[in-house]
Amino acid sequence: MTILSCKVASVDAITDTVYRVRLKPESAVSFRAGQYLMVVMDERDKRPFSMASTPSEHQFIELHIGASELNLYAMAVMERILACQEIEVDIPHGDAWLREEEERPLVLVAGGTGFSYVRSILLSALERNPQRQIALYWGGRQSKHLYDLGELEALSLVHPGLRIEAVVEQPEEGWRGRTGTVVSAVMQDYGSLAECDIYIAGRFEMAKIARELFCEERDAREDRMFGDAFSFI
Repeated sequence: MTILSCKVASVDAITDTVYRVRLKPESAVSFRAGQYLMVVMDERDKRPFSMASTPSEHQFIELHIGASELNLYAMAVMERILACQEIEVDIPHGDAWLREEEERPLVLVAGGTGFSYVRSILLSALERNPQRQIALYWGGRQSKHLYDLGELEALSLVHPGLRIEAVVEQPEEGWRGRTGTVVSAVMQDYGSLAECDIYIAGRFEMAKIARELFCEERDAREDRMFGDAFSFI
């Protein structure tokens, strides 16, 4: 791991609680799709965030940070980012990266800003094999929380093997996607997950339920299932 100084290139509020942050590191960054960095608050306080950008994007790092009064841990990081022109990051961390040598169908499961983890994996997998069979399930309380759904739908138009399943728990009038949870959506769509590589990111409770159900009822293999830093701890 390396401590790098990064300039804050841009900060965009993409929902009322989610910020897209772009950092420009002082030197080229090397990491694997699916790894995370630690924002250095002080010597003993480093806070983890998945990287939404891909390893091939050497000039910047993209983060999706969910921060609100209900999440003061992340809000403190956002306050520092907004107040400072530079921050330090400890990079890279995590072993739940994309296994690029595999060609099995991918199932990507994300809740909320867990999308940042699967976004890096998705784009990296498509760079390597544009024809690979990939299903991405992204869930949120409301459709506004699926903030990059337009980007995903555009990708699915040019990659025939990519299927996007948007799932909301509290659908508003006119919602045309699916309702419920991402876990239930995957369970409905797959009789077996035995031949799939599965990457999951989101709340610990969601990831725990997904792992148990996928393995016990859909024959998913533990050695082909991966989760971001916040999922399988």
